[in-house]
Amino acid sequence: MTSKSPPSEHLPVYLHLYFAVMMEACSRIFFYMRKPAIITASIPMLQPSCSTSPSSRLHRDNSSVIIMFGSIALITFTLLASARAQQIGTSTAETHPPLTWETCTTSGGCTTVAGSVTLDANWRWLHSSSGTNCYTGNTWDATLCPDPVTCAANCELDGASYASTYGITTSGNALTLAFKTGSNVGSRVYLMANNTQYQMFDLLNKEFTFDVDVAGLGCGINGALYFSEMDADGGMARFSGNKAGAQYGTGYCDSQCPRDLKFINGEANILGWNGTSANSGVGQYGSCCNEMDVWEANSISAAYTPHPCTVTDQTRCNGTDCTSGFCDPAGCDFNSYRLGNTTYYGPGEIVNTNNKFTVVTQFLTADGTSTGTLSEIRRIYVVNGVVIQNSAVNIPGIPVGNSITDAFCTAQKTAFNDTNTFAAKGGLTGQGQAFGRGVVLVLSIWDDYAANMLWLDSDYPTNLPATNPGAEPPRPHLPAQGRLPAPLAQSRLPAPPAQSRLPPLLAPAPLIPHPPPLPPVPRQPPRLTMVNAVALATPDLPSAPLGTPALPYPLPTITNVCDLKYELERPMPPQRDVSA
Repeated sequence: MTSKSPPSEHLPVYLHLYFAVMMEACSRIFFYMRKPAIITASIPMLQPSCSTSPSSRLHRDNSSVIIMFGSIALITFTLLASARAQQIGTSTAETHPPLTWETCTTSGGCTTVAGSVTLDANWRWLHSSSGTNCYTGNTWDATLCPDPVTCAANCELDGASYASTYGITTSGNALTLAFKTGSNVGSRVYLMANNTQYQMFDLLNKEFTFDVDVAGLGCGINGALYFSEMDADGGMARFSGNKAGAQYGTGYCDSQCPRDLKFINGEANILGWNGTSANSGVGQYGSCCNEMDVWEANSISAAYTPHPCTVTDQTRCNGTDCTSGFCDPAGCDFNSYRLGNTTYYGPGEIVNTNNKFTVVTQFLTADGTSTGTLSEIRRIYVVNGVVIQNSAVNIPGIPVGNSITDAFCTAQKTAFNDTNTFAAKGGLTGQGQAFGRGVVLVLSIWDDYAANMLWLDSDYPTNLPATNPGAEPPRPHLPAQGRLPAPLAQSRLPAPPAQSRLPPLLAPAPLIPHPPPLPPVPRQPPRLTMVNAVALATPDLPSAPLGTPALPYPLPTITNVCDLKYELERPMPPQRDVSA
């Protein structure tokens, strides 16, 4: 994932995700958004620990994302926020849009839970107690903010008018995010466990599954779902200057160590602040933490990427620590096109992005337990009911395979002449340790103000020949490297709505070293629990050949893709509420 920079233009774009998560034997999560379809296959049942917890923006007119939460199966960490509690404004009451979800177990069925989402702090109105803006355009008020601590004491984060200002609405198990509402652009939201705590996830030995329709997302646009190792309380207990906490969307961090955040560690990020666009800028400090990009994609490109860090929680960086000190901003990516299969993903390809499809990600541990060492991250697709294995690597110097392992990452970095920062920052072991501590679900859609998303779907870096190892082969329907118009959307026609069903399903991953071959996948009626899924199975679905070099090992089974659905747009960096 690259830095989440400012938006570029106006273009109707939708990314709809339907999303389900299952905590094997512990619980299961469903986010519903239409009639769900359950995909089920057998997988060994392990005994998990059950201790789970869980920017850029793009100008878009008449754009919205609907996220429907049907049921979620999670056991959350209980972390009590400090009473000490940035300041809290009183102009607008903060009422988190409610979302209905369910907790489910394999033996006990499902229980409905009243959940919610919260808006990221960077989008909120920041003002003094008298209502004077602390931040206008891309400039801090020098009187209210002479220094970081005084600014935090003088300035208040206010509640959000979710529907009227930000275009965020909910109805039962549905969440709608409008990307352009009045002067506001985008939104970044986090799933809440309660009014003051983020929902925490542990992905170890689990499976995360979602359906997505990216047909309306063109090159240069990134619809993403990812996890960041944020504090469950938004940093409120650790930093006395933070009186707002997770309730007001504080504490964001990722492996890019973003410096565009207005507050970090309970202090205003005003030192060295320089405007980078009409509404945003960067300060001296950044905010770093482990990040797992489960999905960064559009209709022509897709990648999943772990980004380990040496820090073990949200950490403020300064200077070079923000670029190379704490984290691996590049990560170890698996991008099928970049790895030699140019006909695997895209419109009309094997994974046909003209239609909705299912994305399955499995986080395997070395000993097959939910407390083991993360050893492999696997990807499977299901398109029109057909199970499709992830593409095999077809690059000289990289052994044939189709998943992310430490060995793959080392070979990839060597073949592409890249520094293996991934290994230096902890590799999969470090990423897995972050999962064990708990990560927060972040939802957003963005375009890349800095690099035009060339790192995802064109030649990058632009100062090197496209023939260099690791540079993606030229695509005839894309601009040449470095020629993408700015603003990005100027030369594009409006795209039709892209509908995506996101069910992140957390289920136990198969045992190592090699699970049995992938069996046919039965089709199930909507809203089934794991208990009755097998009994109601219908005829088998076919399994499609990969059409690339044969893999040296069989692929794992898919475990019960829950029928949750979730439609979403990935908001990018913050946009302040100038209308407030």
